[in-house]
Amino acid sequence: MNFGIHKSTLQLLRLKFSFFLMPVYWFALSQVIEVDIPNALLIFFILHFLVYPASNGYNSYMDKDTSSIGGIEKPMQPTKQLFYCTVLLDIIAILLSLIISIYVFAAVGLYIVASRAYSNRKIRLKKYPILGFLVTAFFQGACVYFIVYHGSDISKTLAVPTAPMVASSFLIGSFYPLTQIYQHKEDTADGVKTLSILLGLNGTFIFAAILYFFAMNILAGYFYSTLALTNMFVFAFCGLPVLFYFFWWMIKVKKDTSSANFKNTMQMNIIASICTNAGFISVLLIEKL
Repeated sequence: MNFGIHKSTLQLLRLKFSFFLMPVYWFALSQVIEVDIPNALLIFFILHFLVYPASNGYNSYMDKDTSSIGGIEKPMQPTKQLFYCTVLLDIIAILLSLIISIYVFAAVGLYIVASRAYSNRKIRLKKYPILGFLVTAFFQGACVYFIVYHGSDISKTLAVPTAPMVASSFLIGSFYPLTQIYQHKEDTADGVKTLSILLGLNGTFIFAAILYFFAMNILAGYFYSTLALTNMFVFAFCGLPVLFYFFWWMIKVKKDTSSANFKNTMQMNIIASICTNAGFISVLLIEKL
């Protein structure tokens, strides 16, 4: 009997994909006045090595994709082992979150429930374009910001600032429909109507640009109110490559819709993740050094 981990299980957990969701962690951590370092490290582990991979794996187990998905051009077919692995990771995440606080425990639990409801075949929130978008933007944005800020604060404050939570959700929301732009045919065949399908190719780019504009304005207002405009300039500077690539890609898709493909989408994700992570890590260093 083989008790090893299947290659498909490791692939479909998509550990590398956690990098795309990491900017909110660095942003929240940069704003904590006095950081509880052990708890901050534990939260990083819970989110990026347990919660996110379990969510990715469960989504792959439910979808059984045969075409490209986020971070994987040629996905393998999942086995039952993947399902059990996601359950184990979620249980460990919930138990570890209890070490930090009851609020982190509750928030992580809600994130996991929402993630399962998003992909589960009987509930399938992802087939509802607006609801699926709102759930994703809230939990990957505001909810994660709360988990990191509250859990990493030495006093476990509940006075988490609202503006950066909202900005986090807007940032996540601005990139979310772009990750769906190459999957219109596959999603339609699966009975899923994503926000990108609802908006269309051009509408997806316009929507993403509007949300990113609002996110940057909220961030600017927040940094101005905290007398930290240097942080805003640093973050905006780091984000310039994202804007250049975004508008280049938008023009390319307008000329040729086949450019709305997996390769360009992943390139967008990689550039956005590197630049946004770099921006918030720079803000963290400015604040803490």
